[in-house]
Amino acid sequence: QVQLVESGGGLVQAGDSLRLSCAASGRTFSVYTMGWFRQAPGKERECVAVVSWIGGSTYYADSVKGRFAIIRDSAKNTVYLQMNSLKPEDTAVYYCATGRTPWIKTGVADYDYWGQGTQVTVSS
Repeated sequence: QVQLVESGGGLVQAGDSLRLSCAASGRTFSVYTMGWFRQAPGKERECVAVVSWIGGSTYYADSVKGRFAIIRDSAKNTVYLQMNSLKPEDTAVYYCATGRTPWIKTGVADYDYWGQGTQVTVSS
């Protein structure tokens, strides 16, 4: 089992920045790829950013490229999502997840463990 705990969400204004954290514990030797997803009301959960634990390859959704950065700290078993130039359309519950694969995966079904989610609200 792997436990994931997110933190860092909140209410900000458009153009502001936020940094989300996701700490992994438990059987962390099984941590391979880690991803950040988000789900807005009435919408499907979507992949925002992914980092492979091996090699550090990354993926970003087109909607966040150039604004968000996924950063991993292997020593702390923690992954961060640095979010800059936030927009109202970034408002959602953000989840971190880990999948037992060394490859970049963007599907919800590809991930085995999920955090509880943290709310990000961006006002205009």
